[in-house]
Amino acid sequence: MPELPEVESIKLQLEKYVVGSKIQNIDVRNKKYEIETKKIIGQKIIGVRRFAKQLSIDLDNNYSIMIHVKMTGQLIYKGSRLKENSLSKKVIGGINGKHTHLIFHLDDGDLYYNDVRQFGWIKVVDSPQSTANGYAPEPLKDLTLEYFEKLLSKSKRNIKVLLMDQAKIGGVGNIYANDALWLAGISPRSTANSLQPDKAKKLYNAIETVLKTGLKYGGASELAFVTPDGNEGEYQNHTLVYGREGKVCKSCKKNKIEKFFLGGRGTYWCKICQK
Repeated sequence: MPELPEVESIKLQLEKYVVGSKIQNIDVRNKKYEIETKKIIGQKIIGVRRFAKQLSIDLDNNYSIMIHVKMTGQLIYKGSRLKENSLSKKVIGGINGKHTHLIFHLDDGDLYYNDVRQFGWIKVVDSPQSTANGYAPEPLKDLTLEYFEKLLSKSKRNIKVLLMDQAKIGGVGNIYANDALWLAGISPRSTANSLQPDKAKKLYNAIETVLKTGLKYGGASELAFVTPDGNEGEYQNHTLVYGREGKVCKSCKKNKIEKFFLGGRGTYWCKICQK
């Protein structure tokens, strides 16, 4: 599932391609994605925000289109603000195909919503409801070291499982949790409250580092993630430990990375470097 860098990358491109456009019509091709079209047709897009892994496309009539792409959802733009659409092969069936479930027809282009597995959702809400209220603090924004240390001290859960709990920390998923723990030299199996202050601070900084790197490379296109221009991110080519099972650790350069499952998710680590 796309994490903070992926969803932020979508947001940044949507700001570039659709802010200022007017929604002229909406083509709903799948009943699962039926929305209150009367509230948004004819309205101008004035901004795009992100809350953890969710997007809010804000309109000038005080309504917002909330979107969660989940595992395979894709938002793809085609119009006058993008000269070429070189679609990744991950856009299965292309745009306007059998996996295109909803199309926003704009006055200067179209915004397509594709979703092969149909886990994502779209809904229309009052803009004041699409605020940060109710969302957990997130790195690079409002997650403070003080909050992070208190969170860890009160939990007996495995640290990797805790990092991925969206009710506690917003935006961190499996890829970046793995890499942050490797960078901080912490075993994914460690209980959160066992980490000393120096380790907690090191992990806090490591989370920021890997997320910033993810943003730099436009996110990771491990499964279905693409940006609205139809292209893939590149972080999957720069992971520190995630997906590197059987490869030599980049730090000790001796041990091979191992994989096991923790909390139902694939977990990668170096048993020498991560204690």
